Amino acid sequence: MPASASPWLHHAVARIEADYQRSADTHLIALPLPGFARHGIDLYLKDESTHPTGSLKHRLARSLFLYALCNGWLHEHSTVIEASSGSTAVSEAYFARLLGLPFVAVMAKSTSSEKIAQIEFYGGRCLLVDSAAGIHDAARAEAARTGGHFMDQFLYAERATDWRGNNNIAESLFSQMARERHPIPRWVVVGAGTGGTSATLGRYIRYRRHFTQVLVPDPEGSVFAPYHRSGDTTLTASGSKIEGIGRPRVEASFIRSLIDRMAQVPDKTSVAAMRLLSQRLGRRVGPSTGTNFAGMLMLAEEMRAAGEQGAIVSLLCDSGERYLQSYHSKRWIEEHFGDCAAEEAALRATIEH
Repeated sequence: MPASASPWLHHAVARIEADYQRSADTHLIALPLPGFARHGIDLYLKDESTHPTGSLKHRLARSLFLYALCNGWLHEHSTVIEASSGSTAVSEAYFARLLGLPFVAVMAKSTSSEKIAQIEFYGGRCLLVDSAAGIHDAARAEAARTGGHFMDQFLYAERATDWRGNNNIAESLFSQMARERHPIPRWVVVGAGTGGTSATLGRYIRYRRHFTQVLVPDPEGSVFAPYHRSGDTTLTASGSKIEGIGRPRVEASFIRSLIDRMAQVPDKTSVAAMRLLSQRLGRRVGPSTGTNFAGMLMLAEEMRAAGEQGAIVSLLCDSGERYLQSYHSKRWIEEHFGDCAAEEAALRATIEH
């Protein structure tokens, strides 16, 4: 019997597809900011926190599992291993449990306790290493030790999603914009952890011949912005303090030619933007969403100054409830970043101008 006819493989793919069929699409939230709206500039957030595992990474995990299954890399006795700062591991633990497979998440010790608890809730095991720079090698070693499969999100994220097909994040976003004042966004703003989402959006925009441009706001300590400028794949950096985005090394899934512009966002600005957006929405958002929001406000301010109109769309990556003891703790923020009041006041002035 050919491997493609394996009853377990058929069952595994069917389980993942049935899980997807039970899920509704995520909402597109109009973000009313009168200081920009009266100038013809509209801002939107696609709320990825409403996935079953609570983040944008649910899409990536589903794609990675299907990619591994259809490539013949997973079987019914596989241990699944991933190198992740948290959200991808939470989502992969969910899909591993769905298929009855053991899961090991290799992550930095600095990962929030809330995310570790969520991984363990879905039956995953967490292997903690000293720094984010070491998680890739540690994941490979764990795969060799267990005879398991290393999913390697940083390598496969950009190719696991079919950017031309149905139901990817890009097609969903543009379909939801169809009846808005500016149905084709002027900008899409998306942070990069693996680079898979920016690759999907960039390819889809070119495929559909839209004039939309892609901005990637990059946190301090990430290598992506310097790499985008230079094209030097050997560059390294210290690593990001904004959980979920930014990397200390250039990753294969980050395709610089698909990104029109990058902006380096100071950490205090990301935290301030996270706080301000949480206040505006009436619920907490995560720190990477703060980085996205800072990028949106930068573009909106530039468009207003230039007399341009249009829509700016970004992603609400995950809920701030995952960061109650960290990014949403005043004491923790002051210990790790210092006082962000000046940055928050500056962003507030931009909105209310």
